Amino acid sequence: MKNVTLNNGVEMPILGFGVFQIPEEETQAAVESALAAGYRHLDTAASYGNENAVGAAIKASGIKREELFITTKLWIQHAPTGSVYDDTKHSFQNSMNRLGLDYVDLYLIHQPLGDYYSEWRAMQDLNKQGVARAIGVSNFHPDRLVDLIDHNEIVPAVNQIETHPFHQRESDQELMRERGVQIESWGPFAEGKNNIFTDPVLSAIAQAHEKSVAQVVLRWLIQRDVVVIPKSVRPERMAQNLEMTRITTLDTGASLFFDHRDPAMVSWLGGRRYN
Repeated sequence: MKNVTLNNGVEMPILGFGVFQIPEEETQAAVESALAAGYRHLDTAASYGNENAVGAAIKASGIKREELFITTKLWIQHAPTGSVYDDTKHSFQNSMNRLGLDYVDLYLIHQPLGDYYSEWRAMQDLNKQGVARAIGVSNFHPDRLVDLIDHNEIVPAVNQIETHPFHQRESDQELMRERGVQIESWGPFAEGKNNIFTDPVLSAIAQAHEKSVAQVVLRWLIQRDVVVIPKSVRPERMAQNLEMTRITTLDTGASLFFDHRDPAMVSWLGGRRYN
């Protein structure tokens, strides 16, 4: 499987398996099946409520730890009379206990809300200790990402954001390239919104290549991670290259889920509690 190299030299598989919205009682079996199929990159979070099940699947698989790439995420820490820094360390250890691991390969700030500067300082220390091989963020818009970079020692290795044919994030990705941050997609299939699996543009491309719409979308996303200048003298290859560019016409430029700049959404997210 193809890897990308993060800004600190850590190798990350370009294709992973996410467990968002998989019920805890179904997660272990799902992860075991994913590992059996060949996935080696697993993505979970404290807020998903299924870290225990992910850890059980890892243990049951018998796969060597060094062959796996495990991501989990820190939820917004609330310590109005205490220390967000200390609570971040505590929350990280809770995740390690649930996963049954000594370290994770990637630890992300899940939302750009609350005192994420104190969270980041704690995560920088976790990275230096080697228990979080790489650290990054999720759902950060360019302004918050740049501000975090400019005022801290370690540049986030990853920014995991909603990215799919209807919200393509081209300008975000370009800024991340300039700053040495790897873009990672959540919701690559838009969770079925906009009738993605029957979309006429995607369906036509899939039919032309005898592939599924899902395969087309994944291929398109993977190709975007690499600077590529296609050249061919064969008409069929030229047509294939052109078809990929047709996906760009689907971009709405807006989230299909929620806006992190919506005050009501900020209050709702900030009011949730996970440790």
